[in-house]
Amino acid sequence: MQPWRDGESLFALWEPSRHPSEPREPDLAEALSCAAALAALHEAGWVHGDVQPNHFVIGPTRTALIDLALAQGGEIPEAYDFSYRGCLVHYEAPEISESILATGTAVPTQEADVYALGASWFISATGWRHVSYPDGAERRDQRQAIVDKPHRPINVPGPLGPLIEGMMSRDPSVRPTSAAVCAALHGML
Repeated sequence: MQPWRDGESLFALWEPSRHPSEPREPDLAEALSCAAALAALHEAGWVHGDVQPNHFVIGPTRTALIDLALAQGGEIPEAYDFSYRGCLVHYEAPEISESILATGTAVPTQEADVYALGASWFISATGWRHVSYPDGAERRDQRQAIVDKPHRPINVPGPLGPLIEGMMSRDPSVRPTSAAVCAALHGML
């Protein structure tokens, strides 16, 4: 359980950006508020493990990052702890999908959270998943597509596009940290 948060999800707020006849640049201040919420979690030593646009609730005074059910980083009582078997595949980083296909579990990381934030911005701005696979594909096939295929071309208008490109690098070691994403966005505002 968690307290109610007033606001709209990132996906709902960026709906006007998804109209191909009149594409609109995503709001950089809203993007920064999401990155800052994730960076605060990371700075506290936690990993979210399930970053997606509907888990960012952008309110009148702050952005809340909700649904911490898969979060890891602090002490979790054994009765509530379980192996991480991935998240909603639409936002999963390639290394997470690969590990789950190989072993059935993965270790969520801050780098995978950053990838998922980039994928969240991408789908919120374009309406497209980061990797193409059939709508009715089995979860295993979705994950295999994420492992085997490159992400879609990042066609988000404005300065956010190149930042998303870096966040969605297949190599986790070259992705910016959530703090670096915040710094880049501050420079764009």
